[in-house]
Amino acid sequence: MAKALNVNPNRMELSRLKRLLVVAKRGHKLLKDKQDALVKEFLVRARAVYELRQEVERELNDCYGGFLMARAQTLPQMLEQTLMAASGDLRVEVEYKNVMSVRVPEYVLPEQRAELGYGLATSPGSLDVALEKFLKVMPKLVHLAAEEKAVRSMALEIERTRRRVNALEHVMIPSYTEAIRSISMKLEEMERSTLSTLMVIKEIVRNH
Repeated sequence: MAKALNVNPNRMELSRLKRLLVVAKRGHKLLKDKQDALVKEFLVRARAVYELRQEVERELNDCYGGFLMARAQTLPQMLEQTLMAASGDLRVEVEYKNVMSVRVPEYVLPEQRAELGYGLATSPGSLDVALEKFLKVMPKLVHLAAEEKAVRSMALEIERTRRRVNALEHVMIPSYTEAIRSISMKLEEMERSTLSTLMVIKEIVRNH
C-alpha cells in the first residue's frame, strides 16, 4: 500500500508531483532494463564459472594424484624437503573493468616456470610431472577466482537494483500517483465551489 504524501493541494504542488512522477517512471524503466541485462549477463557468467570450476577441479585432482604417487615413492621427510626447495614467482596482477556499473576484477598470472632447486636424482619423476601439471592449471585457477568474484559482485548489484526497482514500483510511483489524484480532486472540488459561488453572486447582482 502506497504511503500518503503530506502535500499542499495547489496547482504548483500538482505540477511538481507530475514532474516527479515522470522522473520516477523513467528511472524505474532504466533500472528495470539494467536489472534484466544484469540477470542475463549473470546467468551467462554463472554457467561459464560452473563449467570452468568443473574443469579446474578435474585438473587439480590429477595434480593431487601425482603428488600422492610421489609420496608413495619417497620418504615423507625427503618429499617435504624437495617441495620446499622448489620455487616460483606467483605474483598476480589485478586489473578492473566496468560491466554495467559493476566493478569486476581481472587477475593476470605471468607465465610460470618451476625453478627446481632439488636434485633430480633424489626426487621421483612423478613429482616433476605433478609440479608441471600444477603450474599449468594455475592460470585457470586464478581466472576462476576472478570470475567467481565477478559473479558475486553482479549478484549483489542485482539485489541492490531489485530493491530500488521495487521501491519505485511499489512505494514512490503509487504515492505520487495517489497524491496527484487527491490534489486534482480537491482542486476540482474547489473550482466547482468557486463556480457555484460566482453563479450565486451573479444571480444576486442580476436581481438587484
